[in-house]
Amino acid sequence: MTDTMAKVPPLVPPPVELPERVAALRAEVRAFLAEELAADRWRPRADTWLSGWDERFSKELAARGWLGMTIPPEYGGHGRGALERYVVTEELLAAGAPVAAHWIADRQIGPSLLRFGTEEQRQAFLPGIARGEVYFGIGMSEPDSGSDLASVRSRADKVDGGWELTGTKVWTSGAHRAHAFFALVRTSPKDEKNRHAGLSQLIVELDSPGVTIRPIPLLTGAHHFNEVVFDKVFIPDDRVLGEIGQGWHQVTSELAFERSGPERYLSTFPLLTALLREAHQVDEERLGGLVSRYWTLRRMSLAIAGALEAGQAPELAAAVVKDLGTRFENEVIDAARTLLPTAPDPGGTGYARLLAEAVLHAPGFTLRGGTNEVLRGITARGLGLR
Repeated sequence: MTDTMAKVPPLVPPPVELPERVAALRAEVRAFLAEELAADRWRPRADTWLSGWDERFSKELAARGWLGMTIPPEYGGHGRGALERYVVTEELLAAGAPVAAHWIADRQIGPSLLRFGTEEQRQAFLPGIARGEVYFGIGMSEPDSGSDLASVRSRADKVDGGWELTGTKVWTSGAHRAHAFFALVRTSPKDEKNRHAGLSQLIVELDSPGVTIRPIPLLTGAHHFNEVVFDKVFIPDDRVLGEIGQGWHQVTSELAFERSGPERYLSTFPLLTALLREAHQVDEERLGGLVSRYWTLRRMSLAIAGALEAGQAPELAAAVVKDLGTRFENEVIDAARTLLPTAPDPGGTGYARLLAEAVLHAPGFTLRGGTNEVLRGITARGLGLR
């Protein structure tokens, strides 16, 4: 074994088993989802964690203590662990439930505020997140930057009492409905020798003067993506997240939450379950391969949830799950298109609709959260291979 290989960190944290106490929680969530479906309050859909915006549903989850689960009680949360939250999110995604309204706030904004936010910021936002009433977007990507976050050009200049923000963010899901987002911006000139320096995060309230939100419709005509333009937007000093100049460290920590969850391989799970119900002639080898890859991804994602519960931020493992998970989501679509391209849907699963939705949403799978090519580079660097 070479010295380089001896220093390679483990690709994924050690495996964990779900504690027995979560079995009752899983049963509660399934019973609630069955009631919702029986009442025809929503239909299972593909990719609902970005496209299924339903504020009533988010508030129903909050009333049952299933939002803000890992937020401490003093901030309106429930003080439960990451593994308990994992069970709830897994059931919601597997059912194709409409979770987009609260998703980003609950998944990454809450933990980031707990880690980097001031006491005032926590009190201002966390209780509303836990009640399912405060919604956030993500202000990372920019035009012409792709997944290269270090190349962002939005800038904030220091002014009396705060910062003046100018620039553009793009692919911001839910910005037209969200209350705020964390914007990664330059607060000092770019240093070509250290491209990650001089970046900071600001909490931008999206109804602020100077903020313009422009829709980016999908091929279906549906709208959840947006372009957000800042024209000399004033951000007060008390809306700086963490420390000025530490934005790169903060945002990469945040990405561990964004990239590692079950949404990275369950966006097309309702289609997979519908395919298994509708297919009369089963390609056992192909479907068996899909199920085995799903189970492997689940074990990996669950291991990361265990690491998060232990207070770690496994960025490398999160990149691996996101890369492999989004490839799996596309494999589900390919299998469905090949094995059952059309179906009369006698079982009432909505198979044809789920397949059409998944196909139209698929182009974004390998882009959001960082392109798969960039994530493979991160993985190679983390393993000491580049």
